[in-house]
Amino acid sequence: MPEINIAALLLGTNLGDRMNNLNKASEYIVQKAGTITKKSSIYETAPWGIKEQDNFLNCALLIETPLAATNLLDELLSIEKKLGRERTEKWGPRIIDIDILYYNGDIINEPDLKIPHPFLQDRRFSLVALNEISPDWEHPILKKTVKQMLKDCEDDSWVGVCPDPKGNL
Repeated sequence: MPEINIAALLLGTNLGDRMNNLNKASEYIVQKAGTITKKSSIYETAPWGIKEQDNFLNCALLIETPLAATNLLDELLSIEKKLGRERTEKWGPRIIDIDILYYNGDIINEPDLKIPHPFLQDRRFSLVALNEISPDWEHPILKKTVKQMLKDCEDDSWVGVCPDPKGNL
């Protein structure tokens, strides 16, 4: 029986039909990467990094996956591409972005894969969504829980629960 790993993902989108983008990405994640065991509310958030763009919709997912971290990344990049993601500008507008926030309690530092996500503790939008579904997960480097990182986060960007009732993820 394959080993089951627990990964936290953050989905984000600010182009096109944002709710549909999140729903399609979630469907593909179930088909290709693993079982969704928890999902956060959908949040509308101010852009981070490049401020002059439309607001994002974000949500966090916990998944159980038999995939190794590098294989999970490959599947997620494939899903992004399938949904039309083109990487043109760092932190720019995107149809979908799927980040691995954490993978078990592992620390991975490879050129194309950094786990935990290197900006996790700096991004309020990531921490709010993750805190909803995994507040007690402890960052293996910072030795702080998600709840503690959110409390300490200096990012004051706006994050609000999305009022759209059609979000069914």
